[in-house]
Amino acid sequence: MTEQNNGNGKQGNGQGQEPAFLTTRQGHPVTDNQNLRTVGNRGPATLENYQFLEKMSHFDRERVPERVVHARGAGAHGVFEAYGTVGGEPISKYTRAKLFQEKGKQTPVFVRFSTVGHGGHSPETLRDPRGFAVKFYTEDGNWDLVGNNLKIFFIRDALKFPDLIHSQKPDPVTNIQSGERIFDFISNTPESTHMATFLFSPWGIPANYRQMQGSGVNTYKWVNKDGVAVLVKYHWEPLQGIKNLTQEQAAEIQAKNFNHATQDLYEAIERGDYPQWELLVQIMEDHDHPELDFDPLDDTKLWPKDQFPWLPVGKMTLNRNPVNYFAEVELAAFGTGVLVDGLDFSDDKMLQGRTFSYSDTQRYRIGTNYLQLPINAPRCKVATNQRDGQMAYHQDLVPGVNPHVNYEPSSLGGLKEAPKAGKDYEPLYNARLVRQKIDRKNDFKQAGETYRNFEDWERDELISNLVNTLANANKIIQDKMIENFTKADADYGRRVAEGLKSKQKNAGEVGAPSGATQTEEGVQQAREVSQEAKPY
Repeated sequence: MTEQNNGNGKQGNGQGQEPAFLTTRQGHPVTDNQNLRTVGNRGPATLENYQFLEKMSHFDRERVPERVVHARGAGAHGVFEAYGTVGGEPISKYTRAKLFQEKGKQTPVFVRFSTVGHGGHSPETLRDPRGFAVKFYTEDGNWDLVGNNLKIFFIRDALKFPDLIHSQKPDPVTNIQSGERIFDFISNTPESTHMATFLFSPWGIPANYRQMQGSGVNTYKWVNKDGVAVLVKYHWEPLQGIKNLTQEQAAEIQAKNFNHATQDLYEAIERGDYPQWELLVQIMEDHDHPELDFDPLDDTKLWPKDQFPWLPVGKMTLNRNPVNYFAEVELAAFGTGVLVDGLDFSDDKMLQGRTFSYSDTQRYRIGTNYLQLPINAPRCKVATNQRDGQMAYHQDLVPGVNPHVNYEPSSLGGLKEAPKAGKDYEPLYNARLVRQKIDRKNDFKQAGETYRNFEDWERDELISNLVNTLANANKIIQDKMIENFTKADADYGRRVAEGLKSKQKNAGEVGAPSGATQTEEGVQQAREVSQEAKPY
């Protein structure tokens, strides 16, 4: 193979020159690949984050046309019914969002469930977080509540999202997923210990979509008519109960049906057994809460229920299946920045990064005018000055408005600014623009609490899955993970260490991505038990 000159007199792409420092695509050295540039270490992020924007916009365009993440999905239509209250108080005390105000008020919804890391035709039995995205078609436009079944995440800074997903995707050389790659990233990202504890327990394989929880994961804000804001977290609780699978059970199901969760959801709705979830919120005053041993904007953490109780605000019922999977489920496009009046962003670094990434991905994946598609179009009147672009099939014109005017302001009969529904929320910032981690990282405490809160069989399953996956990893990765688990809980680390030591006695028994066991044995078994056939 002939090396190509890269245009600056050097061969190839500069590899082989030591040291191999990370740069941007412009060749600028990257001195901090861990932190967004933010106003103070708690945020918010700023738009001039060139390193992040380049990294994330490229990541959004890595796959065509399948989603880079959340590729495998199922969906359904339904309705959300508001209670009009939160914690026994009128909800208007905390938010002026119209869909919540009246008891019994109904809002149409579309929900897309998904697996996160695996491809569009992957089995639904694989160990993976599950996406739980809800599109509310409100009278004020769409609201997308985009989250997962697990209530936390691997990382707290959006700059690390492409790295996280790359570690979970197949090796760029072999095209094989590897537990070593996954734990190479996790072992060097201590904040991921909590998520790994959930993911490799039975909570990493929900039995189906109907019987799993959902969560907004990120911290958001509610704003009332007086412009007063509070921090909120969203939780979906299935009224069908919660069920998870062990690795062995998942493997048995996968041998019979790798579409089981999609089929379960579709058939339940077809027979009139409509799944329901209650929407609950946790509310916290909008400040940094120095009394807590973690930052409330850190999405690797749970807000303790005893301090911040779950308060019900409404119920969702899924009652209609799609009639065309591609047009409704595959083309459904969600974004964390899609909020209605009365809902707002917090300075959560993951939320701010996702807000750029999600909608940017949809414009690339589906097209500039993806919001004209029926599944994504708001049910209210749309009036913009946005024009043209690929696949535009109508303009957002309003009767009585001068069609010649596609700008604002104008004295010639163009669109006007809408009146405000209440006072603006205006947070005050006084901090340096920095690249820093948050002060209260506390990476291991909640991971230990989660481990101790598991039932005995869940802990046994967690240890088994971790050992099977880590067994084939480099010893330096094993040692780092044992160290992190031990920091979370001494028994946790001891059991993983003992399991790996025992595993090493069986030379042919190695681990697999996603908690499955004996991948090498599977390769060998296919060679040995297969039947020869004559050519035809």
